[in-house]
Amino acid sequence: MDKSKITPKKLLQFKKDNRKFAALTAYDSLFSSILNEAEIEVILVGDSLGMIVQGRSNTLHVTVDDVVYHTKCVSRMNKNALLVADMPFMSYQATVCDALYNAAKLIKDGNAEAVKLEGGEEIADTVSRMVRSGMPVMGHIGLTPQDVLTSGGYFVQGIDEKSAKKLINDAKALYEAGVFAMVIECVPAEVARQITTDIDVPTIGIGAGPYCDGQILVTQDMLGLFKRFKPKFVKTYSNLYEDAVTAIKKFSEEVKSGEYPGKEHSY
Repeated sequence: MDKSKITPKKLLQFKKDNRKFAALTAYDSLFSSILNEAEIEVILVGDSLGMIVQGRSNTLHVTVDDVVYHTKCVSRMNKNALLVADMPFMSYQATVCDALYNAAKLIKDGNAEAVKLEGGEEIADTVSRMVRSGMPVMGHIGLTPQDVLTSGGYFVQGIDEKSAKKLINDAKALYEAGVFAMVIECVPAEVARQITTDIDVPTIGIGAGPYCDGQILVTQDMLGLFKRFKPKFVKTYSNLYEDAVTAIKKFSEEVKSGEYPGKEHSY
């Protein structure tokens, strides 16, 4: 990775150079430090914190203040990655004024360097106004978790011709509105490939096949830390949950047997 700071402009150059990049989530300074050490290009403080950190069943209860707090924590140890903050449910849908105010709060109070919104053509005007105000905006189309109540669950999007066309139109609308990148979640690989080819900003896939310009996962998913469910698109690169349980059991056993602390751990 280029050790200099990643910016929206650099991501655009990555696409021009046909250079892939990686993105992961973080919600605290520890994981921010780890992701920087691993040279991840984009860190997302996702509203997935509702499930990963808060133990909820979906993202809908996450507040702007929640995201501000976690983004601020991540920012303290972030040196090189582009730091993007999710705009949570109903922080931008009602009015453009809401969107501007809440995005500004994430940037000014949370130290975010960009914000991410879910939706397509229906939010294009809001995105355009935000961009004109100087806010870098990342789009998010396909499966949009904030719509879980109206959609009835988490399903693959764009599987028929009509819905695929809508996704393509959504992507074009966001591009014209000025997004510097967009997440494409849970759509057929060929649909994601067409979108990636049609627009001149980077696409970031999650369950959208291999043709996107970048890929993102929830860090706790790919490390095997989150056990409540595992989407099909997640590849587990470690099994840290089991490792942690084993280590904690060993600690407990040694405390109870008197083996820990030993002389080497005592003053």
